[in-house]
Amino acid sequence: MNPGTVRALAGEFVGSALLTAVVVGSGIAAQNLSPSDVGLQLFENAFATALGLGVLILLFQTVSGAHFNPAVSIVDALLHRKGWTITAAYIPVQILGCIGGAMLANLMFAAPAVAWSSTDRASWPHLLAETVATAGLLLVIFALVRTGRSHLAAPAVGAYIGAAYFFTSSTSFANPAITIGRAFTDTFAGIAWSSVAPFLAAQVVGAALGWALIRGFFPVVAVGSAAPQR
Repeated sequence: MNPGTVRALAGEFVGSALLTAVVVGSGIAAQNLSPSDVGLQLFENAFATALGLGVLILLFQTVSGAHFNPAVSIVDALLHRKGWTITAAYIPVQILGCIGGAMLANLMFAAPAVAWSSTDRASWPHLLAETVATAGLLLVIFALVRTGRSHLAAPAVGAYIGAAYFFTSSTSFANPAITIGRAFTDTFAGIAWSSVAPFLAAQVVGAALGWALIRGFFPVVAVGSAAPQR
């Protein structure tokens, strides 16, 4: 394995871990700071996630492409017809990173490293919301990539996720790896294991829909643009 690949895998692991730590940690902090106001808790969680995600994309974009998300990695490989070997390596690294990030957030707030979530989220409205959230996220990312505007990904993706916390009933997980990671915390951002498989299924449908929309709206990669660095 060459040094560039090692750096990319390390970047995906650390980026995924830090993203999950931001999501879970800010959710715990929101519960502590605003115990009687769920709306304010959600705002604090969304605001921190939007900012943190933007920073992490800027930090790791030139290292690994800053995917942090198996859906992004798979659709990238499908669209650009390359990178299946590295995609297969990215996915377990992303999942392990998200699990580690959830455990880190638990420990930072004096909770057990692993506390299985009891929050059931698998209703049909939530699953529809996850489909929409995932498709929208992929459309935002690859609209920028395929039109030579990848430099705008950090603020655009952060803004989209921050908004999607509120316009989707599921609060926009939109990421299979972080969905698994969030099962390891019984806090504001957690999801029960019984809801994980339905959420993953909705995200797969959303990824397929996102891929179709990208192919329809942006069938040709603009001259001078490129797939995310990997």
